[in-house]
Amino acid sequence: MQNQHLFNRALGVSPPNVLKHATTSRLIYALQPTNVTFNQEWPSKDNPNEQASAHPSGVNALTIDKFEGRYLLSAGADSSIAIWDLENFDSGEDGGLIYRPLAAINKTSEEHKLGITQVQYYPFDSLAFLTSSYDHTVKIYSSETLRPSASFDLDSVVYNIALSPIADHLLVACATQSPAVRLIDLRTGASTHSLAGHSGAILSTAWSPVREHILASGATDGSVRFWDIRRSVGELGSLNLEDSIGVMARSSSSRTVSNGKAHRGPVNGILWTEDGRHLVTCGHDQRIRVWKTDTGANTLANFGPMVRNSGLAPVIPVLAPVQMLPLEKDVMFYPNEHEILAYEMFEGKLFRRLRRLQQRRLGEVSTRKGQRNAKDRITALSWRPHNVELYSAHSDGNIVGWKPRTEEDAELDDEEELELENAESSKKRKRDILEDIYQDLTRKKITFGGM
Repeated sequence: MQNQHLFNRALGVSPPNVLKHATTSRLIYALQPTNVTFNQEWPSKDNPNEQASAHPSGVNALTIDKFEGRYLLSAGADSSIAIWDLENFDSGEDGGLIYRPLAAINKTSEEHKLGITQVQYYPFDSLAFLTSSYDHTVKIYSSETLRPSASFDLDSVVYNIALSPIADHLLVACATQSPAVRLIDLRTGASTHSLAGHSGAILSTAWSPVREHILASGATDGSVRFWDIRRSVGELGSLNLEDSIGVMARSSSSRTVSNGKAHRGPVNGILWTEDGRHLVTCGHDQRIRVWKTDTGANTLANFGPMVRNSGLAPVIPVLAPVQMLPLEKDVMFYPNEHEILAYEMFEGKLFRRLRRLQQRRLGEVSTRKGQRNAKDRITALSWRPHNVELYSAHSDGNIVGWKPRTEEDAELDDEEELELENAESSKKRKRDILEDIYQDLTRKKITFGGM
């Protein structure tokens, strides 16, 4: 297939980007777990077999800077924070890679008192980042010193925060236990206003990537609502899982509101596609839904019976960069408790189930029949910009890297293994021959002539 693309490009039959998309999409489909370890400390001298981890009490959130695609930021269930350089690592004894943090802080009186729920770099400056926490606060940190420069108390658990990737305004949309979306203005340091409309706690928020004043939010009442923050009556409308046509497009009213639900249960995951034309939502009804944002229509994409979703913490999928894929072939990675489900998004086709190396080797997925290992739960995913790499955070304190491993890579590994086996076999044959010669010499009867 690769040779065919090269031939077609040489003939001028297909444009150059066809070959590029074919190559990069092939790599995306070949993601596999890698032998990398994120360790804050060396194993102790008293217990050299102790398993070090990225965060001792579990990793709740992670993100990677969008500029260089080099610095991974992780936050723990104990409110610890660490920054890792993905291009700076040591070699382990088993041939794997070991990452050490550039900087890290543990829980102190200046940091969050409870676990961090989410971390986000500034959209235009990776020298600062924001965190949200179960302790009701949102904080701004310096990436260089890892010290907070500002703190906002929202008097409610903050499940999720969102910053617009394109807007000139610096408004942070906060999803809290309150039934209204809270907006914080980072320029003034004030809570500007709230967006009321949900009847339950807000669990997820996400800004449009193409329209700087448009925001989407999901709540425990099962609804997903759109907002225009410039308007006094901000709500534009809500999604209805039974609407496959688009009720928002059919109405000429300036304020179109639907009483339908997007999910039959809390909505704790919202994600826009890069072009802003579709919205992905995740709910406790064990469903992932894809919507057209211009009409609000449910595309009816069916992702099958394997989807799992529970708890109030964010469950946010990751989309592979569209510039690496053919048109309308979006690929989505979903954090499904102890594994990552890889889907072709618009078709809902599951093409891979990604599991950690430890799960494959030790069978850690189930401790007993019918019971999953809670410590192995995936809490967050992050795609590394400018690369074909995915990283996942886990409640056992580890961060796992996923990189492509193609059929050619597997064949090369098999060839190397075969060469090693042949070399060992050759050595064994030589040893056997020498052993036979030695045995013949020692068994040969030695006689002495008579006097």
